Amino acid sequence: MPFAKRLDNVETSAIRELFKLLGKPGIISLAGGFPDSAMFDVTGLSQASQRALQEEPGGALQYGATEGFEPLRTQLAQFMAGKGIDVRPDGLVVTTGSQQALDLLGKTLIDPGDKVIVEGPTFLATIQCFRLYGADLVSAPVDEHGVMVDVLEQQIIEHKPKFIYLIPTFGNPSGATLSRERRIKVLELAARHQVLVVEDDPYGDLYFGEPPPPSLMALSQQVPASREWLVYCGSMSKVLSPGLRVGWMVAPPALLQKAVMCKQFSDAHTSTFAQATAAQYLKAGRMPATLDHVRTVYAERARAMGQALARELGDAVAFTQPRGGLFFWARLTGAGGKVKDAGEFAKRAIEQGVAFVPGAPFFAKDPDHSTFRLSFATADVQKIEEAIARLGRAV
Repeated sequence: MPFAKRLDNVETSAIRELFKLLGKPGIISLAGGFPDSAMFDVTGLSQASQRALQEEPGGALQYGATEGFEPLRTQLAQFMAGKGIDVRPDGLVVTTGSQQALDLLGKTLIDPGDKVIVEGPTFLATIQCFRLYGADLVSAPVDEHGVMVDVLEQQIIEHKPKFIYLIPTFGNPSGATLSRERRIKVLELAARHQVLVVEDDPYGDLYFGEPPPPSLMALSQQVPASREWLVYCGSMSKVLSPGLRVGWMVAPPALLQKAVMCKQFSDAHTSTFAQATAAQYLKAGRMPATLDHVRTVYAERARAMGQALARELGDAVAFTQPRGGLFFWARLTGAGGKVKDAGEFAKRAIEQGVAFVPGAPFFAKDPDHSTFRLSFATADVQKIEEAIARLGRAV
């Protein structure tokens, strides 16, 4: 087949390929990046969908505006106001999951050869998406406090990127949270160098204990001229239901206009039934209780995983205990002659009945082959402890 040359720049997801191994009986998966379906508010979503059909059947079942279902845009604006972000309903577009927002950014901003700065490591689908449009990705290093802003500024000066993509809060896969001080510096860099910064925030509501620092967009009020260089991508997938495929994007008006035009070509609009259901759910006020529940459960699982890693793997692995999100990011140390390569470790783990994702595919450049990602979202405490015990035998 005469495939487009842009497909030469991408390959299938290492995570999706790994899922093919999970049919083996007895496998405990710590690989996926999805929420626990047992915690979906089925009752609340059922009631919301029924109200959508009863109160606005035409709006829920008919074609709709590409920008999004107006009642949902209103609810999302109110939801963001609770995060300290001032946005009008017409200042956001509803997307088919936040991943469509990334695709729209690729379509509207990236020409082949354009430099785009991403974190190292970063969300795998971001690497694939931006490369599909021909981006030359630059990897900005990350530590436990998020992207290293001094290096980031050097990269901005050297590469003059089309834009910068960050997951500042509970990053995937790093689990890192950008400190408040660094957030202010990122905003200052955006304003000083007039470079667009994309803030992807699918995990920000999944905190354990103290809330994280405010989002870049919320803090932009403190840094003059920074708001005009910000894009915010939000999602209901990790906190409500991935199956709804409801996300949204806030962006400068000119960019939002182009994104809506490209979305028209792509899917016309996000499912109006899903949007109407999400709007009714938010209107009913059930989200705070849902968030409290998932935070409590995930916090317990994260504690159990951290304790088990320290107990079963000891100094063979280094990690920082996450304060939210869905992931542990760990590094094999090779101490005591133990395995150092995460790819080899993954093979041994499968033999012991555990699946996780090696870290190398999450790097756009210069992968660290000793790193790997564990998800604590979909396994209960008992399974987590058993899985880490098996990893202890594999290391």
